[in-house]
Amino acid sequence: MSAKKILMITGDFTEDYETMVPFQTLLAMGYAVDAVCPGKKAGETVATCIHDFEGDQTYTEKRGHNFTLNATFADVNVADYDALLIPGGRAPEYLRLETEVIDAVKHFMDAAKPVAAICHGAQILTAAKVVEGRTVSAYPACRPEVELAGATYADIAIDGAVTDGNLITAPAWPAHPAWIAQFHAVLTGSSVGTLAA
Repeated sequence: MSAKKILMITGDFTEDYETMVPFQTLLAMGYAVDAVCPGKKAGETVATCIHDFEGDQTYTEKRGHNFTLNATFADVNVADYDALLIPGGRAPEYLRLETEVIDAVKHFMDAAKPVAAICHGAQILTAAKVVEGRTVSAYPACRPEVELAGATYADIAIDGAVTDGNLITAPAWPAHPAWIAQFHAVLTGSSVGTLAA
């Protein structure tokens, strides 16, 4: 049996950990992961940023690495993928303006395929209008958008994650162990972690 295929939509100034860690972890777990960015081709890079929690009223931001894309957004057929992954950072703010990104999210949600979003990734979910009636975690600053989109904001610990059906969300990169474990559980049909009622 071939590996399940995951589409990761990312962009410039995506959060470094929220891009690199799930990409590498899911590959190590045996999944096929295609990382794409609108307007860019396989082999090109997106700039990442590092968001850290250093005692200020909000996170700080520093320049991260260059992350190399391994697929071309324009060539993607979303029907070929089993799941969608949306990292956070600043990229979701502008990616949600791309019609093709919104259409892709709607495809995965309409087909009830697993969708994992972390931190500011919720900005894309809310822009796609696919979270009404769902329980969604996100970076706390995104709470108003989550609630305005008709979802229940999951006010959970920074290292927690929540699963609501096919949707797996988390507040920020400290949640990777819980978020990736819950995503894997939905992908494999097993159970793990904290699930939404």
